[in-house]
Amino acid sequence: MSVLGGGGSPFGDRGLRLSLTDTLRMAWADPELRQKISFVLLMFAVFALGVNISVPIPGISSEELFKRLENIPFFQFLDVFGGGALRRVSIFALGLNPYITASIIIQILTASIPAWKKDLQEGGEYARRQQNKKTRLLTMILCLLQGYGLLGLMTQAVPLSQFDKATVVIFWTCGAMFILWLGEQISEKGIGNGVSLMIFAGIMISLPTQAKAVWNQVVVGVAQWYQLVFLAVIFIAVTWLIVLFTTAQRRIPIQHMRRQIGTRMIGGQTSYLPLSLNLAGVIPIIFAVSLIYIPAQFANWFPPNSSPYKFFDAIALYLIPNFTFPAGLVGSLLYTFLIFFFTYFYTAIQYNVEDIANHLKRAGSFIPGVRPGKQTRDFIDGVISRITVVGAFFLAVVALLQFLAPAITGVQNVGYFFGTSLLILVSVALETMRQIEANLLMKQYGT
Repeated sequence: MSVLGGGGSPFGDRGLRLSLTDTLRMAWADPELRQKISFVLLMFAVFALGVNISVPIPGISSEELFKRLENIPFFQFLDVFGGGALRRVSIFALGLNPYITASIIIQILTASIPAWKKDLQEGGEYARRQQNKKTRLLTMILCLLQGYGLLGLMTQAVPLSQFDKATVVIFWTCGAMFILWLGEQISEKGIGNGVSLMIFAGIMISLPTQAKAVWNQVVVGVAQWYQLVFLAVIFIAVTWLIVLFTTAQRRIPIQHMRRQIGTRMIGGQTSYLPLSLNLAGVIPIIFAVSLIYIPAQFANWFPPNSSPYKFFDAIALYLIPNFTFPAGLVGSLLYTFLIFFFTYFYTAIQYNVEDIANHLKRAGSFIPGVRPGKQTRDFIDGVISRITVVGAFFLAVVALLQFLAPAITGVQNVGYFFGTSLLILVSVALETMRQIEANLLMKQYGT
């Protein structure tokens, strides 16, 4: 199961043929689609219920934990993506972060180890199941490691017995695996990518809390009403930009040769090979965020003021992107570099240019003015390389806007209205609507 869909397939129409209201109305009128959508909503309700079920930590309340951790960037990141589960010390406190990190590691290892890569390419469904097993096993290991790290950060001033620590971490691990199971059920019985939709649900649950925090700044006079209006204008503009780049395509014309089958001549028509401008989706940002916060997680494994803690904390200071000098500037540049690197890396491992060229050649199709074979491969590779630069630049701007928005608007704690959260919301919503629309069109063609 891919994380967040990887931006979807680059070889299909990225736009929507129907309006949002028409798509939802027609989908709800269809009994099969209504059942699938209802199942997704039921899984969302289960998730929302689990977010509010707390794991009691002896000697400390969730309110105290929130006050202690609310200014830590990594805590905010996990809390927003988990629907506020971390601030409530919920059984879902770890969210899907361990699974996302495990997926990153397994995908990188698969691309780097020739034997694993060959097995995945030639093993079919069995190989994919084996890869999923490796990902789940690594997810459980990361749940234990990240759980102990977070618990250590939360309870620095409150000593806990090893039994209490183990109990909390086991609850968190079970909760994370249960969220993953919910996502798999959505993929199997609902509609859309289950893991993507669970992350979508977590962000949506967090939005009211984030909006309330922003409004409270206006109420107490920390922010002015015109700053809030400016914030809303930027939000609408960024949303429009994300929709534009998510649906944008570079279409390569493909000429099909005419062939005679029996007494009929088929082919000879011109079609297009559509390449999405954002081939990698939100994956590069998720990869980059997971890496830059690793030293901060390692630091939490050690007692405060110890040498290992100071070492990892010093590294983390120069990895967190913001607009302070010099540490924040270094972190922003490194964050941007990681986004560009992972955009190229993920595009390269997901889309094999040589396979595309060979498929066109076997089908008797060609790009006008380009010879089949090597020249076609080089041409497509050049096009993908150029649009990847644009896509990576777009992702970097959106990701950094999360840290730039408070400085621009003067309103604090608004970063998660932009950046990664907004990109995930728009991307997942569009991809899910495309799948619903595709189901509707298939039913129309079948009748």
